[in-house]
Amino acid sequence: MIVYYPLWETLKEKGFTTYTLRYKFGISGSTVQRLRKNMSISTNTLDDICRLLNCKLSDLAEYVESGDMS
Repeated sequence: MIVYYPLWETLKEKGFTTYTLRYKFGISGSTVQRLRKNMSISTNTLDDICRLLNCKLSDLAEYVESGDMS
């Protein structure tokens, strides 16, 4: 399963919040909610977030075994 735990750490390190994602960068509220719930989002959206945060994909998401949700 793909999880977005690294995204929250990356945002914190860069001094950003979900408010920044939504209102400064234009990421929709529904996309932010999908990220919070570790639901799927498009690779285009991941590409946009990487560009906006100037980071790598590994700074946003990681794969974990379905039974290993740490």
